Amino acid sequence: MDCSIIGYDPVGAWIKTTDTVAELLSYRNTGGLTWININALKDPLAIHPLAEIFNIHPLTIEDILDREQRPKAEEFADYLFITLKAIIRHEEEIGFEQISLILTPDTVITFQEIPGDSFHGIRRRIMDNIGKIRRMGADYLAYAIIDSVVDEYFLTLDTLGDGIEDFEERALDENDTSLISDLQKVKQTLIRIRRVIWPLRENLISLLRLDSNLINQELEPFLKDLQDNVIQVVETLETYRELLAGVMEVNLSALSNRMNKVMKVLTIISTIFIPLTFIVGVYGMNFAYMPELEHPYAYPITWGVMVFIAGGMLLFFKRRHWL
Repeated sequence: MDCSIIGYDPVGAWIKTTDTVAELLSYRNTGGLTWININALKDPLAIHPLAEIFNIHPLTIEDILDREQRPKAEEFADYLFITLKAIIRHEEEIGFEQISLILTPDTVITFQEIPGDSFHGIRRRIMDNIGKIRRMGADYLAYAIIDSVVDEYFLTLDTLGDGIEDFEERALDENDTSLISDLQKVKQTLIRIRRVIWPLRENLISLLRLDSNLINQELEPFLKDLQDNVIQVVETLETYRELLAGVMEVNLSALSNRMNKVMKVLTIISTIFIPLTFIVGVYGMNFAYMPELEHPYAYPITWGVMVFIAGGMLLFFKRRHWL
């Protein structure tokens, strides 16, 4: 388990990393704000010291450890608890990581499901004093963490959008047999993203309605902007789903047109051979008294009649624009 703690105020900042929560707590910043981050939590007993110091409710601990927890926001007596899903991109694969966040008056505690440095940009802003993050409170840090998660949604959607544009070009390729399966994969990914982003939209609305001492009025415009971004993500998801449905319809139409062309050619061939089959059938009945059988030119005349009929039918089909 990887643990890190950052202490900062408008004047300076420092960072420490440890392997245990107990050692981590010895570095708590008493004069400014503290950000505690815990990666790859596997042992529930490891965070009991943290739960005792910050009076974290057992139900909150249960939600933190539940990797399938639905995104939500809850207010307790001493803290505000928020859990959401972050997108993890590895090459072409897209996965999700649960991020749990506890906000107290002077401390933010984050729990990450997967080892890594998902919040490197925020750490750099704190350490290099970029922007207003060191001049704001713990609620602004919590906002910055959630905002970084939402930004990753936009980057992922941009990547998916490029793929959907490729689908539109591939839709008219009748020989592309993998298009439908690729469409289904992207569609499933969009459904999964929608499933985790939709509750976040509702949670931000509830945060704006909270009359909590942990959220300053200065943060309200930032939360509204974050809510607008989440709404934009949801609208983009719906747009992409409609585009995928349109691409699938175009592909099905192209396949249907191809099938119709094949059926038209087969129908024309069958229609041409109907009268020819009739003629062959008549001369194949082996009557003893059939006047044409004794004629010296009966065979070439019969072939000429059949060729004339076939050519006439082809000309007729062409004038009717059936060919």
